[in-house]
Amino acid sequence: MPLLEETTLPGDQLLTLPIVIIGNGPSGICLSYMLSGYRPYLSPEAIHPNPILHNKLEEARHLSIVDQDLEYLSEGLEGRSSNPVAVLFDTLLHPEADFGYDYPPVLHWKLEQHHYIPHIVLGKGPPGGAWHTMEGSMLTISFGDWMELPGLKFKDWAASKRRNIKSDRVMPEEIACYYKQYVKVMGLQKNFRDNTYITSVSRLYREKDEDECQLSENISTQHLQVEAEDGQEPLIKKNWEVRGYHRATDGSHVPFCLFAENVALATGTFDCPGRLLVEGEDFPFVLHSMSDFGAAISKGKLRGKVDPVLIVGAGLTAADAILCAYNNNIPVMHVFRRRVTDSGLIFKQLPKKLYPEYHKVYHMMCTQLHSADSNLHSAYTSFPEHHVLSFKPDMKCVLQSASGLKKILKFSIALVLIGSHPNLFFLKDQGQCIGHNSNQPVTCKGNPIEIDPYTYECTKETNLFALGPLVGDNFVRFLKGGALGITRCLAIRQKKKHQLIVEGGGGDGVP
Repeated sequence: MPLLEETTLPGDQLLTLPIVIIGNGPSGICLSYMLSGYRPYLSPEAIHPNPILHNKLEEARHLSIVDQDLEYLSEGLEGRSSNPVAVLFDTLLHPEADFGYDYPPVLHWKLEQHHYIPHIVLGKGPPGGAWHTMEGSMLTISFGDWMELPGLKFKDWAASKRRNIKSDRVMPEEIACYYKQYVKVMGLQKNFRDNTYITSVSRLYREKDEDECQLSENISTQHLQVEAEDGQEPLIKKNWEVRGYHRATDGSHVPFCLFAENVALATGTFDCPGRLLVEGEDFPFVLHSMSDFGAAISKGKLRGKVDPVLIVGAGLTAADAILCAYNNNIPVMHVFRRRVTDSGLIFKQLPKKLYPEYHKVYHMMCTQLHSADSNLHSAYTSFPEHHVLSFKPDMKCVLQSASGLKKILKFSIALVLIGSHPNLFFLKDQGQCIGHNSNQPVTCKGNPIEIDPYTYECTKETNLFALGPLVGDNFVRFLKGGALGITRCLAIRQKKKHQLIVEGGGGDGVP
């Protein structure tokens, strides 16, 4: 909506913050925790099972991990993230976890308030982000302790709330509640603003004067200079301008405008469901989320229906939908592009003992394949190596097999669950220019945001950072590394800036 007036958020002064964090899910929460002055140190009695890493940690035991060389510490480590700092921090918090061990963390945390870096975290809903909107009847893919954030063990929190956690895997609603309470327990509330919606994030420019020229040389920011046309004075990139609105309790929109030296993108990837981009996909009986499917079931729309539900996709969300339909006695036709033997299927990566419900789905995918003799009104029918050509107004779907054979299926509701993408509409060109491939939209798997591996700063846009799913870290246990990298980077820059101010006897003003 157009901004009719400019105001800061309630209780804020008009100033330039060192950093604004967009997104209040676990990525934003963890970053706020570390920017608030919490520092991780090697525990006095800790011995890391990796002897090489342990020897490196012993060399600077008196320093927090934030104050150490992350590239040096992470050298040679391997893990389930392509970001080295994420692997480093994960092995410090969950040593040898991928090998099935349950070693305690080798870190302990100290609150050092003099390290506090002023910041604000903006989110649409309560702290926890998309976890508050996930389907509540399914278990998380990760163990509960892998979902926890630094300084507050999930099991300790659950015990204090008298919640009976029967399994190592827990419900999304439990995790959402934990994240919301985490912000309160850790005293981070002053940094968070809920019910805020971002409309634009843009860079400010201004002419470069002599004083700024000297400052630029001192702090090596010449690369921020922008070439001017027609003989005009060169321009220098300045702070970020963040615009949006706060949704008040009465539903009204209160616009705001903030300035920031840095911006961190922590929005996750659940904003835009993936689409097939085929004819008829916009019909109201073609759904794209588990929440919509759950609402249809709860409203009784599928009660007594003869035609089965058509589910498209071969990931865990599609498997959740199949289990949901199965538990509600709703027949399913399951369509997916891959072969059932494809090594890339997520089910191949999950131990059977830990994830029996998903292996039940995979077993059906392999054994209950469609054939000329199969009954489409059975509880489940699998259509591997098929893709959707179109949806028709009479609730029919045209499929095509890998061999080119077409089939027409009658369904009650279609559910397309083929992943989701981040919505970076508030950035120039929807953020496409900061991905690894600037010709493609940003996606968590195929085209994440390109970052420096140790600072998490975007390589194509200075003073813009990204962490979590936006840089390929879809698991909570790995996004914490992004918070570590960003905090170290900002701490170093704040220290240099302070030194320059002391030496020069002044500071930079607000644009």
